[in-house]
Amino acid sequence: MTTAPTPGRALVVGEALVDVVRRPDGTVTEHAGGSPANVALGLARLGRHADLLTWLGIDAYGDLVQRHLSASGVNVLRGTTSAISTPVATAHLDEHGAATYDFDLTWDLPASWDEPVDPPLVVHTGSIGAVVAPGAQEVASLLASRRATSTITYDPNLRPALMGTPEQTLPLVETLVLLSDVVKVSDEDLAWLLPGVAPAEIAEDWTRRGPALVVVTHGGDGAFASTASGARVTVPAPPVQVADTVGAGDSFMAGLIDGLWTAGLLGVARRPELHEIDAPTVEAVLERCAQIAAITVSRPGANPPTSAELASL
Repeated sequence: MTTAPTPGRALVVGEALVDVVRRPDGTVTEHAGGSPANVALGLARLGRHADLLTWLGIDAYGDLVQRHLSASGVNVLRGTTSAISTPVATAHLDEHGAATYDFDLTWDLPASWDEPVDPPLVVHTGSIGAVVAPGAQEVASLLASRRATSTITYDPNLRPALMGTPEQTLPLVETLVLLSDVVKVSDEDLAWLLPGVAPAEIAEDWTRRGPALVVVTHGGDGAFASTASGARVTVPAPPVQVADTVGAGDSFMAGLIDGLWTAGLLGVARRPELHEIDAPTVEAVLERCAQIAAITVSRPGANPPTSAELASL
């Protein structure tokens, strides 16, 4: 891996919302969340310029989200239209800290928004905003149009309660997979989406069909990566005392983008090099991603580490 970061910015597209977390002991907390918003937060804490294009209401929850993201340096883009109310996700934690979700939300994109003129180095999307109508079609169109100028990254981060059946969701997911240069997906997502098919088999199939890199996360068992050039890499997860798993995959995704950024592999001009990424580079990036996710799960909520925290380890 190279050590000098490439300048530029990331454009993250998707939902920002308020997570209402209900714990087994009956305590309830509220904090800003949403998978794409968490990725933008993770990137900003790692020192990257992160713009977030999202769909918030003009209300107290919307103010909470904006304050939370701005405090870490995320630039929430101003749109000409907004949601009637800010989306809410209720996370029910079990005794092991694993979360299941209920949602009260709508999703769309602003009619237009105030974005810097220079194209972003990378455009990221995932989860609810990439699948739920009416905004999902606009997200897919935006990704297709940005491929000419930017690296495209995608994390399905599926929410079955909002996405219909696996048979309905698979074509939507694979459309975005084939638009993407980098895909990160959890083994749980793949087990729901394509039951009975080995995650590594799916990752290898996807890299044969479009993306340069597909990473499958396996929670406490680490991660597996497949590349278009034929490399296969597995890394373990560091041992950690889990507070909860909220935001773990999002912090891993932010680390993946950041690692490829540091390696000088983001931006449309670097697409050929990204497709030839070698196993040692993948391994180094994923080991750092696993470290980032381990820090996140060691403390409550979607609270990814800063670059200074990583440097101190």
